[in-house]
Amino acid sequence: MTDKLLHTPDGVRDIYNGECEKKEYLERCMRNVLRQNGFKSIQTPSFEFFDIFNEERGTVPSREMYKFFDRDGNTMVLRPDITPSIARCVAKYFKEDTLPIRLSYVGNTFINNSSYQGKLKEYTQVGMELINDDSTDADAQMIAITVECLLAAGLKEFQIEIGHADLFNGMVEQTGLSQDEIMELKILIDEKNIFGATELLNSKNVNSELAEAVLKLPQLFGGYDIIEKAKSVIQGDKAIAALERLDKIYSILESLGYGKYISFDLGMLSRYDYYTGLIMKGYTYGTGDAIASGGRYDKLVGQFGQDSPAIGVAILLDQLMIAMIRQNIEFDITSRDCRVVFERQARNEAFKKADELKKVGFNVELIRKSEKHDIEEYAADAKKKKFEKVYFVSQDGVIKEL
Repeated sequence: MTDKLLHTPDGVRDIYNGECEKKEYLERCMRNVLRQNGFKSIQTPSFEFFDIFNEERGTVPSREMYKFFDRDGNTMVLRPDITPSIARCVAKYFKEDTLPIRLSYVGNTFINNSSYQGKLKEYTQVGMELINDDSTDADAQMIAITVECLLAAGLKEFQIEIGHADLFNGMVEQTGLSQDEIMELKILIDEKNIFGATELLNSKNVNSELAEAVLKLPQLFGGYDIIEKAKSVIQGDKAIAALERLDKIYSILESLGYGKYISFDLGMLSRYDYYTGLIMKGYTYGTGDAIASGGRYDKLVGQFGQDSPAIGVAILLDQLMIAMIRQNIEFDITSRDCRVVFERQARNEAFKKADELKKVGFNVELIRKSEKHDIEEYAADAKKKKFEKVYFVSQDGVIKEL
């Protein structure tokens, strides 16, 4: 039983020593960029009422949430997604604001994936939300800030893939499929299962030309030239308007010098049904999972009583860190650590020395020497941990640098 308690449950892990420092470094990089772009920090609870994330909100399925009951019998969940929590806060605390609101957060989300998937069940996100701005400039700016965050972290090779929810929604609305059938089709297309999607559309006698256009969506990915190719495929006013919006967003990003980081995936679908416009995912080498994701959710805040257009992006710190480690990217962690070991009679002298070192930028570890260890052990341990300096203060107050 004791050995079992030393292990973590499936899907969660301990992060310690150098790895933890790297994760904290990435968090600081993201926070700095967000502050520079005018985002103000917000914190939401790690658990909320189940209804904040229920099926109508378009968030993760109920079976993937960690649920429990409070003492009054209310169903609570560990948050599987932070965006609905932000939407609730906006409706509650910013109802009088009509100008753009910029909020940022750092927090963990909890997804109860099947163990065989081999994925983490607890993720750390650094996110940003822009409320009350439905312009193409707002969409482009959020993508640009995502690029700035990844560059600030030290990542050099990555792509932000962009799509639009109405490319799929605008065409399937014309098929006459039920909501359940649309959801089934969405899953098939997201999995690139063209055979299954073809069989579903044929079984419902969907117009052959429209069905062919829907099935071509997963093939429409790549550089800017894919926009021109899509114009001959996309059908319906809503889908065509979505394509034109993506064109405008790319033009803005190109003018800002970020075009090389952008590609298109017009068949992109999100697991979150609350997205109403632009959707995006960021990818790099070293991990098959996205390192960033987000999109426009113009109707979600309205579900909490206030109609406000909004767009949000979350950067997944765990995936980003794994990718950077696998790419052998150096983390610019400049930490000046030193150790002061002292004998009991020289406590005051040791504390004075520590204060001097702190004033010139050192992080100081003060340790009273134990009779169980000689001074060479303290020095060897400090060297192993890459301390810059080690001092020993003997009982007569003499300070010696080791």
